[in-house]
Amino acid sequence: MKYEQSERLKKLPPYLFVRLEELAAAKRKEGVDMIDFGIGDPDLPTPEKIVKTLQIAAEENENQKYSSSQGEKGLREAVARWYKKRFGVEVNPATQVCITLGSKEGIFNIAQAFVNPGETIIAPSPGYPVYSGASTIFNEADCIKVPLRPEKNWLLDVDECPVDAKMLYINYPNNPTGATCDLAYLQKVYDWCQQTGTILCFDNAYSEMCYDDYRAPSALQAGCDCIEFGSFSKTFNMTGYRLGYAVGHPDLIAGLKKCKGQIDSGAPIFIQKAGITALEMYHDDGTPPSAIKNNMDIYAERRDVLVNGLRDLGFDVAMPKGTFYVWFDCGMRSDEFVAKMIDLGIIVTPGPGFGESAEGYIRMTVTEPVEHIKEALVRMRRASVGTACPPKNKDGKNKDQ
Repeated sequence: MKYEQSERLKKLPPYLFVRLEELAAAKRKEGVDMIDFGIGDPDLPTPEKIVKTLQIAAEENENQKYSSSQGEKGLREAVARWYKKRFGVEVNPATQVCITLGSKEGIFNIAQAFVNPGETIIAPSPGYPVYSGASTIFNEADCIKVPLRPEKNWLLDVDECPVDAKMLYINYPNNPTGATCDLAYLQKVYDWCQQTGTILCFDNAYSEMCYDDYRAPSALQAGCDCIEFGSFSKTFNMTGYRLGYAVGHPDLIAGLKKCKGQIDSGAPIFIQKAGITALEMYHDDGTPPSAIKNNMDIYAERRDVLVNGLRDLGFDVAMPKGTFYVWFDCGMRSDEFVAKMIDLGIIVTPGPGFGESAEGYIRMTVTEPVEHIKEALVRMRRASVGTACPPKNKDGKNKDQ
């Protein structure tokens, strides 16, 4: 018997990183040593204090039972305390905090909870694929993709957005561009959403991944009539733990809880215990612990080596102040550049995987050691990728023709 997928599922594009892994696997079979700058998965370990908490908690019987879809009271209270320390924002852990299975799940389910068929979701392009993909398609909603532009520092311009949308997703520090924003920008977006009756969904998963004395703001500093998503994945190198949180207006949190209550029973309690330890590592003034600072120092060194190396090869690359991504115009079609790099044993992510407007762009992570980054740059130079090989326009012609 052959089973046909639903029309809804057929509309979903293939997940970008699955295809990249298939290409890389084929090269590995040929014996090629692959250097992976593709998916943003930290190579650094979870801080030891967090791991020990999890190990101890997992041995206790009461932590081996079902949690709840809204999350354990202790972790919700820890999130509220952290928001007060980190952003100076007071939130009620009973009504304004919900624990999620990573931020991705919450980002998807908030649309499930509030967007009706035929209503409009605004998503940035380029942007995290869930905004314009599953969140839109599974709700039979319309998606307006608003292009982010380098001349606007990759900030979404609300003046380009429709005023009759139900929901708006934004994300800063930004995946994939590494762009950052200040509180004045968030205030402008928040005020626009208030004026137009649009639900503001702020993806703040990279709030703690910042460099050069930049500190990311929270949308809740602009006002609490919105919902913000955070994650333990990147900050604490806990991607496999699948733990995140949503904070915001009680009605939005209630809708998210109701939706989650139908489909999950919450993150494992022993993982939530580890989450409490993670947040309590922060100092009373909101500054991160040494474990996080040390991680960011490592990422900063890698960022500098990668960006400066790409610049030496002739690429125009901005030095990001947030995330662990490096974003640049590769001078040709993105898929052509990806193919060249795969042949060199280097995995990078094509810009169009984050939106059609990102054709010609590439995203690279700094989740590889410095020696691997330097080796990749050597391979690129040997293969004349960059200044030794004149960059091409997106139509395939040399730029100097």
